[in-house]
Order: sequence, then C-alpha cells, then structure tokens
Amino acid sequence: MPTVVLDKKGRITIPSEIRSRLGLKPGSRLEVTLEGDRIVIRPARRLQARDLLGIAGVEETKLEDIEQALGETS
Repeated sequence: MPTVVLDKKGRITIPSEIRSRLGLKPGSRLEVTLEGDRIVIRPARRLQARDLLGIAGVEETKLEDIEQALGETS
C-alpha cells in the first residue's frame, strides 16, 4: 500500500499507478469522505441528466431536452 505525504496546504499526490488505473486526469473530480477513522477518496459520481430534473425550477423541462443539452443522446 503506497504512503503519501500531506503538504503544508493539506494536499497529497495520488500515486501515478492509481491515477492510471482509475483514469484520473488533471481536473478529475473526487469525492472525499470520512468513514470512521478512514479518509476515503473516490472518483466523483458523474452527474446524469436525470439528476438535473427539477433543479431548474421549470416544470415543463423534459429529460430529452436535458440529455440533448448534455450530449447524452444516443
């Protein structure tokens, strides 16, 4: 198990083997949670169009419109 060092600003460097395996690139979003006494870092869940329904406050927004705006149409 690799060990990393926390710098003065509270940052760590994720080892390149782990970044490669998870497909992480500069700018990748990560979720950081505390589970008991463990810090858990995992790739952030990708936002899907279905998650956005109702956020805009427009009742007539259709899932198809959101998917098209996000480029998720097949």
